[in-house]
Amino acid sequence: MTGAAAAPVPRGAAGRARVAVLALLGSALVPLAAAGPRGVLWVLLGVAALALAAAGVWWALAHTGAVRVLGTVLAVAAPAAVLALYAVSGMLLPALVSVALWSLAAVAARTALGAGHAAARRSGRSAAVPPRAPWVLMNPRSGGGKVGRFHLVEKAEAAGCRVVLLDGSRDVGELAREAVAEGADLLAVAGGDGTQALVAEVAARHGLPFLVIPAGTRNHFALDLGLDRDDPAAALEALAHGTEIRVDLGYAADRVFVNNASFGAYAFVVTEPEYRDAKAATTLRRLPDLLTGEDAPRLGMRTDGTRVDGLQALLVSNNAYGRVVDAAHPGRRERLDAGLLGVVCVRVTGAAQAADLVARGPRSPGLVRLTAERAVVESGTRTLPAGIDGEHVVLPSPVVCRIAPGALRVRVPRRRPGPPRAATTDWPRVVRLALGRPPPGTGGGSAAA
Repeated sequence: MTGAAAAPVPRGAAGRARVAVLALLGSALVPLAAAGPRGVLWVLLGVAALALAAAGVWWALAHTGAVRVLGTVLAVAAPAAVLALYAVSGMLLPALVSVALWSLAAVAARTALGAGHAAARRSGRSAAVPPRAPWVLMNPRSGGGKVGRFHLVEKAEAAGCRVVLLDGSRDVGELAREAVAEGADLLAVAGGDGTQALVAEVAARHGLPFLVIPAGTRNHFALDLGLDRDDPAAALEALAHGTEIRVDLGYAADRVFVNNASFGAYAFVVTEPEYRDAKAATTLRRLPDLLTGEDAPRLGMRTDGTRVDGLQALLVSNNAYGRVVDAAHPGRRERLDAGLLGVVCVRVTGAAQAADLVARGPRSPGLVRLTAERAVVESGTRTLPAGIDGEHVVLPSPVVCRIAPGALRVRVPRRRPGPPRAATTDWPRVVRLALGRPPPGTGGGSAAA
């Protein structure tokens, strides 16, 4: 999937990379210019405030009663006190300028990397033969009614598709299998990622191309494919003017996922019947038991070379995310064709570890990130709740997660916006772009891009 020669550096990417480098240097120099060597101490004070706030958040989530109140107060008071100290010491403006420059550096770096990946995406793609009998499953309730709002039924039928509306009375996989039996040569879905995964499994099994129409609420899969989530109908252009790429599929037991499978506290909370109507209240009610009580999940994860125990949360993804906040906001993936699962393990058992996780980030022992072809999730119980692309299921334990490299043929428009940002801020790559040197690995781009 890669070309023989490195792609030239796009002019826009190089310019944004230079802005990023200069802004990053400026964010470090502003405190030093305002306070001399003491500027380093002011930065450390800000980090300490964030760590104290993280400890407060842990107490607020993991306990009830007076401890929860104390944690809430600490989470608010620690940053407020440091801001007040900055203000009386004349450091508030330099601190705000430094943060603004750092934010500018991060945004410019990611857009620079995104422009570089977009340039690679445009090379080496051949046109795909238009399907003769495309079949589209549409969920009219998904995404707050995007199917109706964007007139997707009418536009798909005008493009020659057979459209089936999902009404909840039939199994999604069964509908897709019937379509294949009746001669469909392309399967498409206008709906959320959970529905996308179910139809993608059928398409992969029969070797048929798959089309993603981003009509769901989040559509992380569509975003990482570079599709326009604000214009779902644009995906239909791939029928007549499309190109085909190969991407991986993840499996948790026998369930396919296009994005991720989550285990642990989050998966337990979302299985509560009250969660859909009262998310915040249900989360606050259940988390103390799930984090520190007798019901707290203690997961284990093992790969061929690694074993991690005592986990409260675990995220297994179809290719690695650049950053992970939580299962609902997991960040972006640079590739969908690396042939590896991304695994993120979280182990936080107290306020000190929560503070350490904020202060040290990926270097904290409470956060383990790795990639693997296979990962086994263990719980010591017969079954294990899981969130599969937003769909909440119960799987037999232990759960074997694996990846199927290049299993899915995805039809995408020849012209599409691409991911808005690179998944990570890879500063060595940014510096190379700023100097006008093509970063390593930009010869052809990833199949996912």
